[in-house]
Amino acid sequence: MYDLRIINGQVYINNQFIKTNVYITKEKIVNITEELLDAKESLNVSNSLVMPALIDPHVHFHLDLGKIHSRDDFLSGSLQAAFGGITTIIDFLDPVDNPKDLEIAYNRRLEDADKSIVDYFFHATIKNPKCDLEAFVKKMKALGIHSLKLFTTYSDSDRRTYDEDIIELLKLSEKYNFLLLAHIENDDLITINDDFSYLDLNKSRPSISETKEALKLASYVRKYGGYLYMVHLSSGYTLDKLFEEYSDIINKRFFIESCPHYFTLTSECLHKDDGYLYTLAPPLRSMDELVKLKYNFNHIYSIGTDHCAFYKEDKNKYKLKDIPLGIGGIEYSFDIMYKLFGNQAINKMSKNIFKLYNIKNRGEISTGNLANLFVYDLTDNIIDDFHGITDYSPYKNMERLGRVIHTINRGKFIIKNMKFNVPNGKKI
Repeated sequence: MYDLRIINGQVYINNQFIKTNVYITKEKIVNITEELLDAKESLNVSNSLVMPALIDPHVHFHLDLGKIHSRDDFLSGSLQAAFGGITTIIDFLDPVDNPKDLEIAYNRRLEDADKSIVDYFFHATIKNPKCDLEAFVKKMKALGIHSLKLFTTYSDSDRRTYDEDIIELLKLSEKYNFLLLAHIENDDLITINDDFSYLDLNKSRPSISETKEALKLASYVRKYGGYLYMVHLSSGYTLDKLFEEYSDIINKRFFIESCPHYFTLTSECLHKDDGYLYTLAPPLRSMDELVKLKYNFNHIYSIGTDHCAFYKEDKNKYKLKDIPLGIGGIEYSFDIMYKLFGNQAINKMSKNIFKLYNIKNRGEISTGNLANLFVYDLTDNIIDDFHGITDYSPYKNMERLGRVIHTINRGKFIIKNMKFNVPNGKKI
């Protein structure tokens, strides 16, 4: 007898929905069949969608920004993830410039993440390195970390990694089989001015800074090899130019991530009465850039949220230098992307990412895989529920096609009937 059966659902298998039943014992999917078989517990989802649980490859829980931390910690952030059908998140270690501090950052983050409701692992983060890069990579790999983020900007806070080191890290990514992540903006085209208000954000960080730097890094990948993942691509102009000039390496060696906010919000939001709430880096872009981004959605490899949430009070400042940059949204990322792109969004939020990180038994509903899935009830409604601790969401009152009603991680309900059930998170 099986532990759990999920019956009468439309199950996402091999890129299509099939009406069938899923049988789970312990942590795994052990049978998928139209037959009605005995189980200790039965969940009748009556034609709702049953999909592989999602992974968010880009979150910032309890991010240290010096004067302030992002407000969601691993408990509150992962709770929102679970309500959004996400059972795995990838967060970041604090930026460091040497192997010794890397291990300290790793152990500190392990303590932070211990209360996570969903599964998790980490990207390492490097800043303006002051060490032998190969030694840094070896320490990273020894810690079980297989991805490394760098910044091509933020020289003002000594976080920028310069071209010579980027080229060396690309070569090392080939040699040691890890993924190099990059926050891509051209530092020379960014203007830091203490007198800028939040209305000047796009003057401070213009689109061309992203486009020019992305094209340069793509040229490095083509010339020197390696594997690079561009986080939070913001502009359809950038995507247009990348695919026009580097289609041979796009999503083969140069992988592109974007975020829900760049498909739904524009720089015009800055002109609202509460425009300070829409400040982030890279900034929201023009409507034309948003339209181009949506049109070229097929060229996007993955979706991450860059979830970095704050209270209204934290962001209610006029001077740009006083505002912590970032917005939340992990709970609604699937709602937003599924409304816009339907089934095209599913693999970009699950299978593609697990494949990129060579994580087996996740990302697809298949016999033998872990029982990580969620049930999405199709009923038109608006986003009006919220399980975070901050006091606003940029997505409130947006339309969606359904809502997550159950989330299962490794065979256990963490969300059941739209209510939190039990935590089930561990490091993977």
